[in-house]
Amino acid sequence: MPWWLPVEQAFPDRSLASVGGTLRAQLRAQDGVLRPGDRVALAVGSRGLTDLRDLVSCTAEWVRAQGAEPFLAPAMGSHGGASAQGQADVLRALGLGEDAVAVPIESSMDTVVLGHLQDGTPVYVDARAAAADHVVPINRVKPHTDFRGRIESGLLKLLAVGLGNHAGATALHRVPLQRFAAAVEAAAELVLQNLSVPFGVAVVEGGNKESAIVEVVCGDRISTREPELLDLARAWLPRLPTDQLDVLVVQEIGKDIAGTGMDPNVTGRFYDPSISNGVSVTRLVVLDLSARTHGNACGMGMADLVTRRASEKVDWAATYTNEITANLLQGARLPIVAATDQEAISVAAHTLGQRPVSETRLAWIRNTGAMTRLWLSTPLWESHSGGGTLAAVGEARPLAFRAGTLVEESDR
Repeated sequence: MPWWLPVEQAFPDRSLASVGGTLRAQLRAQDGVLRPGDRVALAVGSRGLTDLRDLVSCTAEWVRAQGAEPFLAPAMGSHGGASAQGQADVLRALGLGEDAVAVPIESSMDTVVLGHLQDGTPVYVDARAAAADHVVPINRVKPHTDFRGRIESGLLKLLAVGLGNHAGATALHRVPLQRFAAAVEAAAELVLQNLSVPFGVAVVEGGNKESAIVEVVCGDRISTREPELLDLARAWLPRLPTDQLDVLVVQEIGKDIAGTGMDPNVTGRFYDPSISNGVSVTRLVVLDLSARTHGNACGMGMADLVTRRASEKVDWAATYTNEITANLLQGARLPIVAATDQEAISVAAHTLGQRPVSETRLAWIRNTGAMTRLWLSTPLWESHSGGGTLAAVGEARPLAFRAGTLVEESDR
């Protein structure tokens, strides 16, 4: 194998001076919207936003200051094994337990039907959220992993799919991917018409996973403002330093990182063949699952090789439930299982065809949400054009393994 070296990508720092201060200032403009005694469902998904705890805490504090009662409503479709307990556990793993944010979690798979789309698709919503006086969605706006449209991941999809629990996610995912964005937008409009959504808290993260925009968007403006935020999120999305890779090694995948475990906007491995971002990875290797994914290995099927360590952590019931609900069965397939990290990387490099192993253009990343620090093989580094966004931060060295497990820099 070629040697490799640690490098850093420099993304513009768009961090806010104070996430909490920014949000509190905007929430003050909503004073008087709630009435004392109102019950307010704070709808939160399963993604690990950088400042999620602060966003939820600040919003809950403001709700209480209005004399109203906040509670957390899991809005994650079929995640968490499509069970009330599983979804509550996901929120706690994200740092949103009752002891952390002092907001009760009211998790249930019960739903009500709000109406139907033109093609007859029913639109469900969580029964407890529907019974509340108001619903406030809190979510990151970003390009989706599976489809393209005027709206993708954000407040509207959280309301239309996430808040529909397993029943709602299953119903909407029966719509073909080519029409999915329009269906999500229509379903979200139905939710906005039937429930009181005074505002949503939208977040756009920069290339360093920092909260670059935190915005309170009034309910009647979400459908027009979200596409504008999506354009910014797409422009700021962190990417690999090259579009052509022989081997990409991903240390961990998980639902807390991306809906597909690893973001195809980074790897180029989209479910829909009509979507392409120009990234080509010949061999994709997954070494492990994140702790916060709780065994949900959605997206693992996009890899070519995984380690035994990763495969043994898979909760197949949770993974199958999620991918069957999404009608994306290929995401739950088990790739070739290698005994160790060393074997997985070696097999990937030795199956590249005519390219000698010593010339392998290899990159290692922690996960697709952490793209500032990575490792590049010397052939890949030497082919780099020398732009100012990439810099070596250490000397080249051999790939090191301990009992077959890749030794990361912090372990040396």
